[in-house]
Amino acid sequence: MVKTTKKPAKPIRIAHIHVWDKNNKGDLGIVLAVQEQLRSAWPNSQIIDFPVEVLKKYDARQLVRLNSADLIVMGGGGIFYSYFLPFDKKMLAELKSPLAIYGAGYIREVGARPLSLAARHSLLVLIKKARWVGVRENYTKKFLVRYGANPGKIKVIGDPALCLSEARPPARARAKKLSNKNSNNQNSFKLGLNLNYSGWLGFGKWRADILAAYRETAEYFQKNYQAQIFYLKHHPGEDKIYPALKIKNLQVIDYAPHQQKGFYAGLDLVIGMMLHSCVMAVGAGTPEINVAYDLRNRNFARFIDCPELVVELPELANGRLLKRAKEVVKKQIAYRRKFAVVHHRVSNRLSQFLKDIKLK
Repeated sequence: MVKTTKKPAKPIRIAHIHVWDKNNKGDLGIVLAVQEQLRSAWPNSQIIDFPVEVLKKYDARQLVRLNSADLIVMGGGGIFYSYFLPFDKKMLAELKSPLAIYGAGYIREVGARPLSLAARHSLLVLIKKARWVGVRENYTKKFLVRYGANPGKIKVIGDPALCLSEARPPARARAKKLSNKNSNNQNSFKLGLNLNYSGWLGFGKWRADILAAYRETAEYFQKNYQAQIFYLKHHPGEDKIYPALKIKNLQVIDYAPHQQKGFYAGLDLVIGMMLHSCVMAVGAGTPEINVAYDLRNRNFARFIDCPELVVELPELANGRLLKRAKEVVKKQIAYRRKFAVVHHRVSNRLSQFLKDIKLK
């Protein structure tokens, strides 16, 4: 009998269409998380990166590259956004490889106009083209269904970045960052803050209220908890705004996404505006409060069944941020337990979604 050697499985080629902003820690964290999860589902996969903009204009050369893949994965993150829309209908029509939308979300900032008719119609074409559709929260599904998408086709699976793997910051950097110049207590309360100063045009209108509310909250925890205060940097643009907080001994944390999330795990509370400062916090099991500058902030809080963890911009002048922070700290053990359940639920949904993708 002649022995036959089984040939190794042919690598699966996956075209991954995603936001390309490597300066935005949230966007980069999403990409890293999605690709971790794709490699877990298909260990022998080869992933080719494409920017979301590849679908905005017909490009025959790029179309050939996309169609050479065994699978096209689009997402996650806020790709249903006026900046990226409308998609080119001819480009969508000529996609031949099976398409999966994975953990995608709708973005509409405070003060922004609704999507144009052309943008909405191109989204419906995209949803119809895709074989599998998974969105990150319920509002995105409702938004798509409102304009005509098939509700039975769309699954709510959660934000892939919530399940990004964590890494500890370098020991030397960690020791430096966690040292408080005015305290020898390494077990003191640790509060993390984040602002959105990466292109949201409405910040100027709310600037004074935002800075005052953050400062009031930080000073309360410094006075009553001997707290260490960390600025959780997610975008280079924030270098222009966090000094205006004027918080004594403010320490800036700026690690790669895996390490940034690992740092979050050691905090007692995160107050964030950038959505993924809050997504990372929940994924790390750390209580968080979401200052809502966008629909997605509210919708994430609803998705994790904690709508009370949102503070609206008009509420900042009334001391609501500090009040909410005091409430959350009193219940931090319960929130940690709840976030562990959320992490487990999202991890299972993401995994099952990928298992349901059957390739020939």
